[in-house]
This record gives sequence, C-alpha cells and structure tokens, in this order.
Amino acid sequence: MKSPWMRRLALLACLSSLPLLAAADAPAAAKPAKTLRYILPAAETGFDPATARDLYSNHITQAVFDTLYTYDYLARPVKVVPQAAAAMPEVSSDGKTYTIRLKKGILYTPDAAFGGKRRELTMADYVYSWKRLFDPRLASPHSWLFEGKVVGLDDLAKEAARTNKFDYSKKVAGLEILDPYTLRITLTKTDFNFPMILAYVPTAAVAREVVEKYGDVKGEVGSNPVGTGYYTLGEWTRGNRIVLNKNPQHLPETWNFLAGDDPDDQRIVRQMQGKAIPAIDRIEITVMIEDQSRWLSFQSGGTDVFWLDGPLAPKALLNGKLRPELAEKGVQLSRLLDPEISYYYWNMEDPVLGGFSKEKIALRRAIAMAHNIDEEIRIIWNGQAKRLDYPIPPGVVGYDPHYKSLLQYDPVLANKLLDKFGYKKGADGWRTLPDGKPLLIRYASRNEANGVLQAEMWRKTYNSLGIRMENDRMIFSDILKTEKQCKMQTRTAPWLADYPDGDNFMQLFYGPNTHQNNNGCYQDPEYDKWYAASQAMPASPERDELYHKMARRLEVNAGALIGYARYRNMLAQKSVLGYKKHPILFQEWAFMNIDSNGAPVAPAPATK
Repeated sequence: MKSPWMRRLALLACLSSLPLLAAADAPAAAKPAKTLRYILPAAETGFDPATARDLYSNHITQAVFDTLYTYDYLARPVKVVPQAAAAMPEVSSDGKTYTIRLKKGILYTPDAAFGGKRRELTMADYVYSWKRLFDPRLASPHSWLFEGKVVGLDDLAKEAARTNKFDYSKKVAGLEILDPYTLRITLTKTDFNFPMILAYVPTAAVAREVVEKYGDVKGEVGSNPVGTGYYTLGEWTRGNRIVLNKNPQHLPETWNFLAGDDPDDQRIVRQMQGKAIPAIDRIEITVMIEDQSRWLSFQSGGTDVFWLDGPLAPKALLNGKLRPELAEKGVQLSRLLDPEISYYYWNMEDPVLGGFSKEKIALRRAIAMAHNIDEEIRIIWNGQAKRLDYPIPPGVVGYDPHYKSLLQYDPVLANKLLDKFGYKKGADGWRTLPDGKPLLIRYASRNEANGVLQAEMWRKTYNSLGIRMENDRMIFSDILKTEKQCKMQTRTAPWLADYPDGDNFMQLFYGPNTHQNNNGCYQDPEYDKWYAASQAMPASPERDELYHKMARRLEVNAGALIGYARYRNMLAQKSVLGYKKHPILFQEWAFMNIDSNGAPVAPAPATK
C-alpha cells in the first residue's frame, strides 16, 4: 500500500502530463503563409490590362492575369515560352498564320460575375480582350499592338470609331476560333515576332462577364481584377498597400528551369528545382515614394526585395558590387542594365516648342545640345546608368553600339544656334521668341526628391541658354494622363521594353501612336513611312538600315533626345530564394521562394 506522500507524487505526475496529452490530441495549427514583402516606388493607377500603362500597375496585372505566352525565367538572351498556351504556336511558312492551342482546365478565380458557376478560360476570352483594345470608350493606349496586323480587326475598329459603339459580337476574319481551345490568327503581313506581342500583359485574357458587371462608364475594370493568373487581389488601399494571395485554382506547375554557365543560375536551380509554382503564398506590396523610406524599410528587415534606385546606390554598392558589410549579412544583389531608354521629348503640338519650321527645329536642337547627359547620370543616378546615342538600348534586337548621335553636348554652339534663328536676349539676359514674345518652357517632373533633382538639372540647361524654365511637379498618374492628351510640354520619359525587339522602341515616334505611346506627339510622314516598312521585315541588316535612317531623321528634326539606360539594382534579403531580376518580366514573384527558417510569415488566409 502506498504512503500518502507517494500518492500525492503520483497525482502530481498525472496532472503534469495532462498538457502534453491535450497538445497531442489538439488539431494541428494552421500552417503560416509564406509572405514576400515588396515595395513600389510610385503609386499604381489600376489593374485593367487594356488600360494600365505604367510599370507599377503592371506588376499586379502580370500576377493576376494570364497571357498566352511569357518568358523563360533563366534563359538569356530571353526566350518566349508558353503560359496559358499549351505549346508554341504553329506558324505558316510565310509567317502570316498562327495556330495556337490553349491548355484545358484553366479556371478564373470564383467571382459573383460568374453567378456561382465554374468558369473556364477559352480562346473566346482572348479574342474579346484584344477587341477591347480597340473600343473607343476605353481609349486603350495599347491598340498599337494589333493595329494593321490582324486581318479584319482594323475594319472593326474603324466602324467603332465612326459609330462610337463597338460591336463585340462581330466576327473578325483574322481571329478564327476553331474550337474553345484553338485559335487561328491570320496576319496582314509576315511577323515572326508575334509571340512577343502575345507575351505582353495588355494581351492577357479578361472575362466579358467581369467587364459587364464591374465596368465603369468607359468599360474599364481597373478596380476589379478577376483573372486566371498565379495570384488574386486580396486587399487594396489605393496608392498605399496591395496584398495578393496565391490562386489555389491555378493549374499545378513545377519549377523546372535550366541553368546556363552562370554559377548564380546554378545556385538558383539547386534552391528551386522541383518546387511548386508559385511557392510564395502572399505578396504584401507597399507604395513608398521617398528613396530614404524605402532604404530604411529594407535595412530594418521590413522589406524582402528592394529596387535600389540610382540616388541610393552608394549606400549599398561599391564599384557596381555589393558593399562587403551587406554581403556579410547575406544580402543579395541582382543587377542588370535595363532594356530601356530614358529620353527627353518636346511636344510637337506645342505652340512654343512644336512644329517643323527652321526656327522651331533650331530651338529644340539647341536645348538638346545644351543638356549634359553625362552630368545627369553622375549627379542624379550616381553613375548607375549608361549613356545612349541610339533609340534602341543594349539587350534588345536591333541595338547598335557603334551609332553616334548628331546631338552631342556643345553649349557654345547651342547658344550660337539660338542667336542665328532670332531667339534674342533682352536686357534682363533672358531670350525671347523670334516674334519678340516671352520664351518660357514648362518642364514636368514627378513630385518626389528625384523628380525635383531632375528638374534642377534641366533648369541649369535652360539657364545656360538664357531660357526661363518653370517646373510642374505632378504625381505620376497625372503625368501619364496629361502626356497622352498631348498637353505636356516637355519631360524626361523612361520606356522599358514591352518586348525585346527594336520595333518596341522605334514605335515611340510613330505618328499614329500619338495619344498612345508617342509622348512627344511626333508626326513625320517620312519617319512613319520607314517605320511601316520596317514592320514587314524580320530582324535583319535591311531593317537595321531603316532604323538608322529613322534615328537620323529624329535627330535632324530634334523630335527627341536619347539619354540613357539605367542599371536595375535589386536587393534581396538572405531569406529570399531563387531570385533573379528578369529583363522583360515586370516581377518574378511566382518563381521565387522564402526560407521558412526565420523568414517572415503571415497567418494562413481563412478558407471559404
């Protein structure tokens, strides 16, 4: 028989084991969601692929919607691969007919627009979405992607322009839906680069039901993105915070990209091979306009992937490499020269700067020759850019590293040019127009520190010519709206490749693209004739010769001044796996991962 104190010990032992038993019997805790925290340096404008024009909004549209094609994550030079398409297209020998087959079983994310029914993606959705680019109500900046290319599509657009009503039910001869998963596209002329167009976000599929339920008076659905992509929109506070959640209905995909000779690619393959795509459950995006705020967020561990603009480069880079103290902490650097041009345009419809008279051309040439691009790169971008003379940047088909622009820095000659063409200086030292009226230039820039600094660089340029300049500081979305209306007098405009072919840059100065991508509203019949001819050519010496003529024509008329391409410096925390900045994709979230050991996690989203 046990003594009382032994019985008490036995009872305590039983009581002490109860929590362990309860824990063992309790249901397993929900697995925390892997979360990537990301920063945008400017506010988004909306998430409709047909109307979103800025880089920042397209980060989101690329994640939510599916294009038929995309780009291999690691292949360099870049390589087009299927996304929603089941395979690369079957192309006729003359390059005019494309037959494309769609993967079966791709579903839109559930939405009230579908009335509770399961909604599968079909080729009819792509045809509808491409027609939307021509709807006059939308005034899409992306109609140029298909203009003059697809048999019958331009006729439908002309009819809509005449009646101001778009007939979506009318068939287009060049867009034949052979069955729900097969589309035959007939082009008006040979185009072996057409898959690049179909890999660009504005060609993604949007469901007609969604547009009809949520569309505004223009038919835009920028506030209600419903797609078939890797992610869905979870939360959105305009200009502040965006949260994306992994799409649980996305067809299963496995990470299976090939590494080349780059040791970093081989490291990425070891980290990611065989993992599900996407591996990250949740993307938390914060809009931070000021450079210093973004840097502090990354330093404190509040951000996982950070776009290090030129003004901040000295804080993290030394001679183009990561500073040792950051490398020791495991910070990663992915660096490339963006396939972009930052160029300066003068509105060709503006009464002061525009037109093709000799005195107007002389004014623009003088301004171009008075601007010190090398100094701008050094001061504003801390050397994190490459001076360009040609409208096509490195890394893009058609680039010519040996081309030399006629518009070189020469402030003495610039002043003589103004003197010769009647832009006289008054007693106050400021120049007037040839007719004696005041000469004032309004330079527009973004209303953050870097935009202010750019404006001051240009003020220095105009001061050196004796020309008064005023700075209009604007939010980015307002800049895009104003220049699309040809009401912006002049600014510095960056253009990042939509697809890696010279055509994407030469079209920036094509007359019919005014009110779309032709920010300077440059309309020159000779340039337009050459550009139209170049579109019928494959990449070749013959096309390069036309591009050279177009570039020279642009310089002679001083329609724009080509500036530079910036280096993209992307920093990632130690916990980020599989990350490499892609030259064309807006973001790479689906192909990355977060190390769960010590990495930030968020609660798993509640299931319905």
